[in-house]
Parts: sequence; C-alpha cells; structure tokens
Amino acid sequence: MRIEGSVGLVTGGASGLGAGTARRLVAGGGRVGILDLASSAGAQLAAELGESALFVPTDVADEAAVEKAVGAVAERFGRLDVCVNAAGISPAARVLSRKGELHPLDLFRRTVEINLVGAFDVLRHAVAAMARNEPGPDGERGLIVNVSSAAALEGQAGQAAYSASKGGLVALTLPLARDLAIWGIRVMTVCPGIMDTGMLAGADETRRAALMDLHVFPKRLGRPEDFARLVASFMENELLNGEVVRLDAATRL
Repeated sequence: MRIEGSVGLVTGGASGLGAGTARRLVAGGGRVGILDLASSAGAQLAAELGESALFVPTDVADEAAVEKAVGAVAERFGRLDVCVNAAGISPAARVLSRKGELHPLDLFRRTVEINLVGAFDVLRHAVAAMARNEPGPDGERGLIVNVSSAAALEGQAGQAAYSASKGGLVALTLPLARDLAIWGIRVMTVCPGIMDTGMLAGADETRRAALMDLHVFPKRLGRPEDFARLVASFMENELLNGEVVRLDAATRL
C-alpha cells in the first residue's frame, strides 16, 4: 500500500497524533477523512489541507454518527484504504481515593465506550468499505491502525479505566487480523509512550523535563510526526500484521 493515491480515515484527526497522521497522508499524495468532535479544530485543519481533506464532525460513541461519517468519507473519495483510530480520552481516578471516594462508574463506562467500543464501531464500518476495494497483487485491500497506549501494558495508579480501555485494543489486535485476513485487511496496534500532544497541555517545563528523562533514548517527548511515520511504515510494509508496536523510546513506566 502506497500513501500516494490512498484514502485514509482518522478519528481524533483534528489534533495530536491524528492531525499528524492526516498531514502525513496528504503530504504524501493521499486524501483523508478527519473525524472529530464538532467543537474541535477539524474544520480548520481540513481547510489547511485543502481538497484532499474532508472534516466530518463525529462523536465516536454515537453509533449512528459513526456509520454516517465513515460512509461520507468513502463516498467523497470513492474508497477507503487505511483507518487510524486515534480518538480517545484519558481520565484519571483511583478506584478508591485517599478521601474514600469511589471511582465513578459512569466515568469508567464512558472511557470504555469511547476508547474501545467507539474504535471497534469505526473499524467495523471501515472494513466494510475496504472490502469493496480491488485487491492488490497479494490480495491486500486495507489496513486498520488502532492507537492504544503504554498504559495498556504498564498502567499507573489512577489509570484503571484508561488502561482497561486501551488494553482491550491490544487484545483485539490478533483476533481482528485473523477475522479480516479473508478480506486482505491487516491490523496493527500502536502503544505510544509520552507524546507531546494535547494531553500534556498546561504541563510546565519542570514537568516536561521530568517526563523526557523517563525516555531511555532519545531524551525528548514523542511527536505526532513520529507516530505518522510509523503509520506510513505500516502502510508500505505488507508483512506487518497482527502486531502491537511500542513507540516510547524504551520507556517503562
């Protein structure tokens, strides 16, 4: 699969890892559907990228909206080749706080609904569109890239909901690859570490320096373009399938 001429769909595409991926696809000669909340900067990003981009306001926890959005991207560009699930939330709450307060069940449920159920809903509609593609020389029709987290493998205190939702994406990787093999659709999952995205907004320089120090090498925060380059590698290397890849400079939390 080449970036040039491809059509991508990116959830959480208005900022952070998603926006970096959208820019990479368009810069490489592809086209992209950007799915994000109506309150996001999706419209501005699509305007920046021009006719090769389409913004569809979407809450991935809204089943009807997801089906409509995926259909809109496939209809606008005539096909769908790669789906990157980067939408997500990262709440922090202990199961039982030091004040004796219970973890809100609605918060746990909402996190799983967006990070795990939402990603699954998007990809199931995406693969239906990919299945209509003419297969490549080896039968390939598409690629799914799910964004998990290092927290799926090494969750910290306060990350029960987040780690559970992201761990679900890790567990889905191989079954999805096996399910979709008959259609020539590959599945990869990325576990980013400490990335310089909106989740670090407001962190002062002392905090940022401490986070960078956790990286073995290089001693810097991850960038959206690092993630986007990895997605491009997945697209171009057809033998990559059913695998979970850490993108974290050898960090162990």
